[in-house]
Amino acid sequence: MESTSSPPPSMLKSRVSVWAPINSSGNHHPFLVFCFFIFFLITNISTTTCTPQISYAQHCDSVVPESAPTEQLLDSAAHGAEFLHIGDGYFTGGESILGETPKFDDDSSSLAMFRHGALYRTHTEGVIKVQGNLYFRGPRVITPLGNITHRRLLRFRINQPRFPIRRSSATFELYGFWSSDSGKLCMVGSGWSHPKQGNSRLFNVVFKLNFANKSSIIHSLVRGTLESVDTEDSFNYFKPVSMLGISQNGYEYTLIDREIESGFFSEYSSDEDASLGLDVGDRLSLCSFGRPAGEFELEYASDCDTVNCNPLGRTPGFLPKFMSFSQIECQYGGKVHMILRFSNSSSNLFQTFIPDATLVAEGAWNKKKNQLYVVACRILNVANSLADAFVGDCSIKLNLRFPATISIKNRSTIAGQIWSNRTVNDSGYFSRIVFQDTGNVPFNLPGLKYDYTETDKASKACAKKKGVKHRGKVYPDGHSLDMRFDMSVKDSKGQVGWGHALPIFVDDKFVDAPLHGKFRTGSPRLGGFQAQVSTSHNSLVNVSYKLSFTSSPSFKLVGKSSPSGSIEISAEGIYDKETGILCMVGCWHLQSNKPSTKNDSLDCEILVNAQFAPLNAGGHRVKGTIESTREKSDKLYFQRLELSSSSIYLSQATQSIWRMDLEITLVLISNTFACVFVGLQLFHVKRHPDVLPLISVVMLIVLTLGHMIPLLLNFEALFVANRNRQNVFLGSGGWLEVNEVIVRVVTMVAFLLQFRLLQLSWSSRSNDGSEKGLWASEKKVLYSSLPLYIGGALIAWYVYHSKSSYQIPSPRTRLASVNYNQRNSLWGGLKSYAGLILDGFLLPQIIFNLFFNPEEKALASPFYIGTTIVRLLPHAYDLYRAHSSTWKFDLSYIYANHRMDLYSTAWDVIIPCGGVLFAVLVYLQQRFGGRCILPKRFRESSVYEKVPVVTNDQL
Repeated sequence: MESTSSPPPSMLKSRVSVWAPINSSGNHHPFLVFCFFIFFLITNISTTTCTPQISYAQHCDSVVPESAPTEQLLDSAAHGAEFLHIGDGYFTGGESILGETPKFDDDSSSLAMFRHGALYRTHTEGVIKVQGNLYFRGPRVITPLGNITHRRLLRFRINQPRFPIRRSSATFELYGFWSSDSGKLCMVGSGWSHPKQGNSRLFNVVFKLNFANKSSIIHSLVRGTLESVDTEDSFNYFKPVSMLGISQNGYEYTLIDREIESGFFSEYSSDEDASLGLDVGDRLSLCSFGRPAGEFELEYASDCDTVNCNPLGRTPGFLPKFMSFSQIECQYGGKVHMILRFSNSSSNLFQTFIPDATLVAEGAWNKKKNQLYVVACRILNVANSLADAFVGDCSIKLNLRFPATISIKNRSTIAGQIWSNRTVNDSGYFSRIVFQDTGNVPFNLPGLKYDYTETDKASKACAKKKGVKHRGKVYPDGHSLDMRFDMSVKDSKGQVGWGHALPIFVDDKFVDAPLHGKFRTGSPRLGGFQAQVSTSHNSLVNVSYKLSFTSSPSFKLVGKSSPSGSIEISAEGIYDKETGILCMVGCWHLQSNKPSTKNDSLDCEILVNAQFAPLNAGGHRVKGTIESTREKSDKLYFQRLELSSSSIYLSQATQSIWRMDLEITLVLISNTFACVFVGLQLFHVKRHPDVLPLISVVMLIVLTLGHMIPLLLNFEALFVANRNRQNVFLGSGGWLEVNEVIVRVVTMVAFLLQFRLLQLSWSSRSNDGSEKGLWASEKKVLYSSLPLYIGGALIAWYVYHSKSSYQIPSPRTRLASVNYNQRNSLWGGLKSYAGLILDGFLLPQIIFNLFFNPEEKALASPFYIGTTIVRLLPHAYDLYRAHSSTWKFDLSYIYANHRMDLYSTAWDVIIPCGGVLFAVLVYLQQRFGGRCILPKRFRESSVYEKVPVVTNDQL
């Protein structure tokens, strides 16, 4: 949290910290922002004048005497990055402030945080004046909210949260003094609480904190209290809140060297050749791998029913499943200090500091054994009082290494052990625990090798399914990014899971390629050699994959049933780039209710087959199966799963980006020509004002709405820079966003010109002597065209209803699902039908000419011919696009957008033919009379007499 400006020493001005809910869409109207600013200003002024002054001398002089400041410390880093900072603290109490009891458990996100602001030297040596912010956050709660949708060119939301998270919070702005001799800090100030229910309240407080200049593994706890300065009978009084945090300021290593010399780590030390070396010359080398490693899975090697296995010393029966490193700080020479968090859920490892689920640790890298040795201590006596909590019982040891070889059964790039050097009968003893990273963050460690152990088995299985080489078809290269793909997995009951497949190794090359990243090789942090890309021209390559997908709870497999529905398969085998066949043997870990090592619950009787499509093919990119090779009578047998992927190749993505750039240019050209053609019509009616009443108002309304409705649907693109859009389909920087605004501006110009033409035509009829005849003909046009439009809308509704009833889709990907919903919704069908009406914009003019039978040329030839071409060219382009593009995804279409008109091979022929026919009919009507297209017996003269227009000049 950012600090604010310094208050005068003589008085404290209360400031209001407003925690407003953030709109997920990112749309902040300037008027709303202005209103919010005025509200904030008024509230701030009112509270400043109404808040009583808080005397520092009265509440804190006995802790740190007040001293006049002399100068501001501009370089606060001189005291250390962690000076007077608590990032995630633990607190008890605060019910009156937050409106609820704070929760600190595996599902909690309660938090206490303190950070200093401006620092000032004072006349007293060793005393520093401090400004700071204290923040409390309560547990989260999910509240329902209506669906929110936003539209923007080439960007769309998928599964947008409908239940935003709300939390109670309290923020205090404080000032006070810290003594370097005693390590005590005392501050006074005010702050507002924002409970989930009820009104905000103002509290006047005094904050006391013990924060020493130096810290160590034993002296790493920071204790503090927040007390009310009001009397107990006051409405804003609250009971003291106790706070506990971890300090790493001025850290001194006191245990690790002594523990290494004592030989306690030699008991479980592994062979140095089995681990990769670490260059400890750079103090950040270890941190660069420890911080992103994420969580580690704990594996209990012994029977925990008879022997204690809990490293936390909690009640027997509780066994944490995951561990993570937090607050890691590295020093030169390979030393590191940190805290170890334990939890039953991997998603809660990084939430908050929970003392009885945390170990304080320090360690050092052993160059000879290529391992990190760590000693850890428990935080004791937390249940009684936070003021009495202390760090003790440092009998816990940990080693960590980077394995030199991984395989299908062991994919971990970081592994280690935790044990106690106490005896079985001693208090605090626990059995040895093995841990390894979950593999969610693969590391490119130079020197890391892969041991292929199942390729022979995969080769024998693939021999039965050997593909046929097709001349002229090119499949992805085994070392290309095209080997990764999103996928859907469907079981025999039709339940679908969504996930991805990522290559880990291709031959001897490590693939550091996240799903939305690039290949990277080498790292300056680790010693060793860099993996080389295989230059072999052999069509067969060895590959190693990680397949993971998430499904609904009903998607269950024998031996694998996870509450989260997450399933992960490690696989290895061979890939033939000449046939596009990928054949692998897979392993997955079976869930057990009893803690055990992973290899005791490993099922490797799985065969994965996938057929890649050629690079120039459309449709599904990958199709395949996941099946069990066990007998059906085996209890671990499961029915075949079908996998498929509709994601695109890199070459197709490049082609699509080029196509979108072309289409945005075509849209700009089309809208510009639309403006030009309307401008020519305005010039035509200016030269011939007598033709204005002869232009069909219905036709002009259709054209005007055709420009206005897109503007209304995309109005935010003109004035709102929404930066919180998700799921960008194809990245192209900000170029498409800039072009989108340009398109809207040009569309608005076309709309204004078209509206001007409508206004002139409408007003001219009031001055025309044949006003009644003109409006009578216009009514006949409306009566004739409206049933046609309504009938077409009913047909569109019927088609939509038929598709909804009899064509239930099973989309292969999330993008395909969105694509289907956009095209086949009722609203989508009506929008497409509106595009058809706009394509036939000349129909009302043709009907008007039939009823009124004018002889003048009401429409300029460039106007109706040019506008017809502008409307029909997208259909010609759609035909070209359908035959030239190998991959189709409607949501990426800009020009000839399938959501704004009817597009298909049939429609792309019918609509242009109809448009050309209408233009020819208008030409004939304006040359030979409005009823020239009718048989002679229907060409009787009009019953209305035309009266010349009398202009103002003639009057």
